[in-house]
Amino acid sequence: MQYTKQEYLKYLEQKSPNSPLWKDTIFAFLFGGGICTIGQFFLNLYQNTFSMDSEMARTAVSITMIFLGALLTGLDIYCKLAKYAGAGTLVPITGFANAIVSPAIEFKKEGLVLGLASKMFVIAGPVLVYGITASAGVGLIYFIIKQLGG
Repeated sequence: MQYTKQEYLKYLEQKSPNSPLWKDTIFAFLFGGGICTIGQFFLNLYQNTFSMDSEMARTAVSITMIFLGALLTGLDIYCKLAKYAGAGTLVPITGFANAIVSPAIEFKKEGLVLGLASKMFVIAGPVLVYGITASAGVGLIYFIIKQLGG
């Protein structure tokens, strides 16, 4: 069965549910803001209660948020939360932890090496490679501009 472009678009529109844009946007904002608020809570806690300097406290917050993202993914809470929060759960550090842990959990039945270890970076691997390469490239361009007196 061959479709013309217009027929295909009409068919696709019938089969694709409309997304509640405003609801999704509000939920993403609230949940994403909630995750950031939790991060700010830990930053204040580490600086005020544990007397950490700013740099050490920021590092501790990053470690804490990665741990919480991985833990909630392992307990199958993060994915359930993402059904309601949508893009709000993609707040970089917790979303990245989720992206690494999810495939690892899914493929753990294939064994430690071929399952857990190799599938852990299925999603995160390209992000890491691109991120490291892009940051090195930008750093090199910045260095050259500074050397040229810019």
